[in-house]
Amino acid sequence: MSKARNRSHLPRHLVSLFALLMVSAACRGTTPINDLLADPGRYDGKTVRVAGEVTGSLGALGRGGYRLDDGTGSLVVISEDRAVPVEGATVGVKGEFQAVFTFFSESVAVLLEQGRFSP
Repeated sequence: MSKARNRSHLPRHLVSLFALLMVSAACRGTTPINDLLADPGRYDGKTVRVAGEVTGSLGALGRGGYRLDDGTGSLVVISEDRAVPVEGATVGVKGEFQAVFTFFSESVAVLLEQGRFSP
């Protein structure tokens, strides 16, 4: 009876494992925003990929910008395109990280958008 009980749990464990692998694959290749802000000198001038939810956006004068929040932190993304994603959208962004300045424990930085991808 205990063997039958163990077999009935096997599919549930496989489903959990599969879900974990899918989430890991979706996040592969992205850098948590908190990592960027915690060590801006390491990433300054480098191309990175981040993904998250747009929490605010603005497009004007041939440029656009939006704030991206991945749950670990938020970052302003500057785009050459005025067609920025709307608030609440989930997007992935590839771009050049620019550390503007660090004051005590606060880092101000932007990401110069090079392209978007589906997270």
